[in-house]
Amino acid sequence: MPTEPFSFVLEFPAAPAEEARRHFTARLAVETDVSDVANDLERKRGGFVVIDVRNQKAYNERHIPGAIHRPWRTIDEGFATELRGKLAVVYCWGPSCNASTKGAARLAGLGIQVKEMLGGIEYWLREGHDTEGTVPRTVPLVLE
Repeated sequence: MPTEPFSFVLEFPAAPAEEARRHFTARLAVETDVSDVANDLERKRGGFVVIDVRNQKAYNERHIPGAIHRPWRTIDEGFATELRGKLAVVYCWGPSCNASTKGAARLAGLGIQVKEMLGGIEYWLREGHDTEGTVPRTVPLVLE
């Protein structure tokens, strides 16, 4: 009795198209990427506030131009009050860092609409965007 060769991709059946659409749309409601943030900032299509949730040293060295600094552990009701009525876009180091996820969860818990910028400052730099701070954009990003 012939059997089909095993497939890692097909080991779990794909979701129906409508279920997949709902899933991906839900993700887009809480995530954005470096390119979209950079394009909107460049075109002055704000409507959102960019928040760097890393530590003070990291922010001082290099951050997205105009980004507000607020380490995720210090996000509180007072900070949330300043953001009422605005969309917050949070970022941290990069894909291996979940500080932006933690910051986004805190903000959402305080009633703030929020999106997490996938890729963080690492991918901001990889895509060649400018930064502010004491370390030039051309210096490689090194995490401590």
